[in-house]
Amino acid sequence: MYRYDEFDATMVAERVEQFRGQVARRLSGDLTEDQFKPLRLMNGLYLQLHAYMLRVAIPYGTLSSKQMRALAEASRKYDKGYAHFTTRQNLQYNWPALVDVPDLLDDLAKVEMHAIQTSGNCIRNVTSDQYAGAAQGEVEDPRIWCEVIRQWSTFHPEFSYLPRKFKIAVTACDHDRAAVKVHDIGLRLYKNDAGETGFEVMVGGGLGRTPYIGQTIRKFLPKDHLLSYLEAILRVYNLQGRRDNMYKARIKILLNAKGADDFASLVEKEWAAMDAKDVDLPADEIARIRDYFAAPEFEPLPETSAGLDSNSTKNKAFGRWVRTNTHGHRAPGYAIVNISLKPIGGIPGDASDAQMDAVADIAEQHSFDEIRVTHEQNLVLPHVKKDDLYAVYLALEAAELATANIGLVSDIIACPGLDYCSLANTRSIPIAQRISERFADLGVQEDIGELKIKISGCINACGHHHVGHIGILGVDKKGEEFYQITLGGSGAEDASIGEIAGRGLSSGEVVDAVEKLVGYYRENRQDTERFLDTYRRLGAEKFKEALYAAA
Repeated sequence: MYRYDEFDATMVAERVEQFRGQVARRLSGDLTEDQFKPLRLMNGLYLQLHAYMLRVAIPYGTLSSKQMRALAEASRKYDKGYAHFTTRQNLQYNWPALVDVPDLLDDLAKVEMHAIQTSGNCIRNVTSDQYAGAAQGEVEDPRIWCEVIRQWSTFHPEFSYLPRKFKIAVTACDHDRAAVKVHDIGLRLYKNDAGETGFEVMVGGGLGRTPYIGQTIRKFLPKDHLLSYLEAILRVYNLQGRRDNMYKARIKILLNAKGADDFASLVEKEWAAMDAKDVDLPADEIARIRDYFAAPEFEPLPETSAGLDSNSTKNKAFGRWVRTNTHGHRAPGYAIVNISLKPIGGIPGDASDAQMDAVADIAEQHSFDEIRVTHEQNLVLPHVKKDDLYAVYLALEAAELATANIGLVSDIIACPGLDYCSLANTRSIPIAQRISERFADLGVQEDIGELKIKISGCINACGHHHVGHIGILGVDKKGEEFYQITLGGSGAEDASIGEIAGRGLSSGEVVDAVEKLVGYYRENRQDTERFLDTYRRLGAEKFKEALYAAA
């Protein structure tokens, strides 16, 4: 993983001290909250419903054990003993006192972490495939290019005050685990027919009030020209994006107003007028960054593990966990381990200080000291020997982190909703908890198979409901909390925006509605169809009829 150089360290330390002065001025009354707002946002600090919230950057979701322990210690020292992992592969503290935030940031700076550009109208934390560097079928580690983008975009003078926030995601596999098609810019690294490695460049994806799937504006971009092409896109957006209406200020609105072809022509024209060598990195600098992402020294191991097979047979719960929570690794004898932060009845994405410490210990002992955060609010140990899986499972079980539900009906994405957020219309967390409790039987969950439920407490779609197989959107109806159901969404390589099923449902109706939909799917699926496959085969009307049929 990338390590700070002297420039990174100096930059972050200076920013902490600058913000310390700004906080002091706010506390003394020299700055009003309105004057303080743009300053705190550029440092990842929000004012939510009950308290300030600090969003900490985890670039492309990669953490060391030392960093995870520092996050755990900060939750003990400055918060309420827990933290929340987000859909942007970040971490949030929901209860820090304003006076303590500079000290919190100073503690994180000591382990090469910060909160810079996790909010504001700038290029946000660049996200990636949580299996990067470990996945089978990967062209190359996409985190190399995420780090290139991070260094280029941080404090970029031309792009620090964009029309609106800007999000970039990078993947290097055919199977998209980074939801690149619903980002302002999505990048897919692949080899063309000539064997050259480059990027498919997608622009204009995004959710919120007006959801769109990103459109390809360049089928193949040589990877060494990535930065100059990104700069051309950002220049077109910065100059022509709406600034008079925050709801129409995203690049997706600009692209769809002009059309993908005309927008692509503007970008190509801007790119041709640039001197790309002034922006693109020289080969030796790319090589320097690449070296930070060298693969661990994997042991030469057989593909199968007798101990794994034996323990899976003896311990049925472990066997189920292996089936649902582990994934194939590119190195023989290794596996990728997914850690669910969605216990039955729990709060999606939350982890206690003790749990974070436990994950750090397990990663240090069994996963080359490396942890990943997923955009689905879970954690990953990317490099675990198959022979060690049972020991890892037992350690996770002791920390109450061994729920075997990755990708299943209780592995729900949910925003904080009205329990925390001043923008929300409704609560999201209790709905997620009640759904997971309704489907608590893990055997039933495994039989249902892959089912992505995503819940947002308002139209801003922080819970990605638009791309849920079943999406749930909280809406205010004359002061009461109601929920709108969408069906057929996907954030993967087959990306689609879900269709609204019909009238809104009361809080008391939502869980029953999900159970109806799941029941109809189970009755009508064919062979190994997922919920999404059955929905697409049968069509929206059949599922709507099942949803709204009289009891």
